[in-house]
Amino acid sequence: MDGAAHAGPGRYPVHDGPGPRHGAIGLVDQDVAGAVLRTARAVLGEKLDQASAIDAVFSRDVAERLAGFTLGGGSRMRSQFIWWGMRATAAGSRAVDVEPALRLGVAVELVQTCALVQDDVMDGSSLRRGRPAVHVDFAESPGLLCGPKLRDSFGRSAAVLLGDLALAWADDTVAETTLRPAARQRVAAVWRAMRTEMVAGQYLDLHGQVTGTRSEARALRTAYLKSALYSVARPLALGAALAGAAEDTTRALSAAGRCAGLAFQLRDDLLGVFGDPGRTGKPSGGDIREGKPTCLMAVARSRAGTSSARAVLDDALGRADLSDETLTDVRDVLVTTGARAEMEDRAGRLMKHAARHLAEASVEPYAGSRLLGLFESVTGAGTTPSAEARARPGSTPETGSSSLSGATGPAEGGTAR
Repeated sequence: MDGAAHAGPGRYPVHDGPGPRHGAIGLVDQDVAGAVLRTARAVLGEKLDQASAIDAVFSRDVAERLAGFTLGGGSRMRSQFIWWGMRATAAGSRAVDVEPALRLGVAVELVQTCALVQDDVMDGSSLRRGRPAVHVDFAESPGLLCGPKLRDSFGRSAAVLLGDLALAWADDTVAETTLRPAARQRVAAVWRAMRTEMVAGQYLDLHGQVTGTRSEARALRTAYLKSALYSVARPLALGAALAGAAEDTTRALSAAGRCAGLAFQLRDDLLGVFGDPGRTGKPSGGDIREGKPTCLMAVARSRAGTSSARAVLDDALGRADLSDETLTDVRDVLVTTGARAEMEDRAGRLMKHAARHLAEASVEPYAGSRLLGLFESVTGAGTTPSAEARARPGSTPETGSSSLSGATGPAEGGTAR
């Protein structure tokens, strides 16, 4: 890995008028994820050099695994939202901070590494992105002279440390990025909020698994913190903070992000039950086996009432040894109660609401269109399922209305309801 130092903040002029940019900005526009990946290689190269100077075993086992995980997969969704949040709101500033935006993108990718690795430990997930989860990979390390129980304990503990290191490197990356004083203050405020909200959402998720909390309100609150804010709204706000966007523009952009982020989580919950593991990179039914209090399950339980269908859901939730046959029964209940269709409908309405807020933000037209496309991409919007696909258990829920007008979404505010 190349350990070359980063080139410092880039300042490139933005021409007036809508449309794609030329030069350095245009190159990033064409492939934001690729630009973030190249910046990540440079940032992580420096971090690996530092880790190697501390200890060779630590560098080999922990730091290199961290770098490999961060560079090795994922959609770079959050870092793309930073870029397009900046591009959409920078039209009047005459300049775009290219390098700082890419470095903040790397920072959020490192936070995501922390979140995913530690989430897999908490949930006991064996797969991530179609490969062994980090704690499983640690436990299978050659040269461990211990039995399976201690191997598993070592793997979990080492993965927690790797996640801690990822969060530390994320903070380092933000601190080491050259920003104008006003931008630094704005970025710092959003960054602090995002980190805490991510941890809060993860805790509510964990808490719900052990307390039997099954209310729809609590499930929505968890989704609001974990996805509406952390995955979309805060990255957009980081981009707007870099651009020095007006407060009303940032507010409307963040509202669009909250709606799109919640739609993303509702569809992700559907994929967790109906998705193809070959495409999602994680076991089908994992959320049910882990007892996750998702909105999908909360709505299904409410609609099932006291019927035998509700017993199917309650008996399955949190069962690590859940059979494929029982999982099929759960899917049937989710379809027959209308919970699956309800989640698909809600996600579609949220996307309409996101589009309305984006229009209200008065963003630069070209960047705004790219943002809307990104919203649709991450939420699976723009495709309409056949009646057969809606009813068939095990089918992938690539659903949602392509219309982006009308309907009402959740009220604004902290409850995302």
